[in-house]
Amino acid sequence: MAKRMRPAAGAMLIAIGAFFALPMASGQADQPRERGAYLVTTIAGCGNCHSPRDAAGHVEAGQELSGGVEFDLPLGHIVAPNITPDRETGIGNWTAAQIITALREGKRPDGSTIGPPMPFGFYRQISDSDATAIAAYLQSVPAVRHAVAKSQYKVPLPPNYGPAVEHVDDPPRDNDMAYGRYLAGPIGHCMECHTPFAEPGRLDRDRLGAGGRDFPVFDQPGVRAVSRNITPDPENGIGKWSDADIKRAITEGVRPDGTKLAHTMAFDWYARMTPDDLDDIVAYLRSLEPVK
Repeated sequence: MAKRMRPAAGAMLIAIGAFFALPMASGQADQPRERGAYLVTTIAGCGNCHSPRDAAGHVEAGQELSGGVEFDLPLGHIVAPNITPDRETGIGNWTAAQIITALREGKRPDGSTIGPPMPFGFYRQISDSDATAIAAYLQSVPAVRHAVAKSQYKVPLPPNYGPAVEHVDDPPRDNDMAYGRYLAGPIGHCMECHTPFAEPGRLDRDRLGAGGRDFPVFDQPGVRAVSRNITPDPENGIGKWSDADIKRAITEGVRPDGTKLAHTMAFDWYARMTPDDLDDIVAYLRSLEPVK
């Protein structure tokens, strides 16, 4: 399906909620930092895990991306690191290339492996230009001095998540479904959370999008949530949902029946996506094999 024309990059600016007032990037001619700002603060939802929250579940003002969010998974006690450019407690001493390696390969500059739940199986497919843009943005945000504890894993981490990533092309933006796959996969990692495991640590890609994963609810300590089946199956999935229903769930966290989704879903971030990107994600979800 051919895409409608996207507006040319340039003077269009939007406010990025309570986080940063930055230009929203959507066109191929966007500057890297602008594109990175858009990805990090919308579909990638980095702040959903990497930003501390107050008692009401809201991101603490001035602490965006400074880490410290703690949650328990079967593999261990996870503490999200500080990814602001603070030199003492964040990634301020990392080069752009080192940030890209950490993002796509799960390797810190000292050679140690970064553990789950970072979805490296998907992040390895982030394009060179988008990885560069994300690194540029992370190097530009305000540095926040916030020391956090290290994650404690119950299982040994792998030595690597595959061979070094040499090159990844930009995704095709003239095809709705293909670009939606890129946004929902490598960038937004929707399929990471909404695909069950075939065995511990290995996703069952034959049941892509079938849901069933167990997660903590970030703003309700001790409460757990189960990811939904987001395939087009009419009984168990979202096959009976309209496009507007899907978009409302993504951007507002509200189901068609009016009930609220758990705040593990990063709808506060997804709400800032462009209409085109939302359309592309819906097109991709419609293309999935229905799974019961």
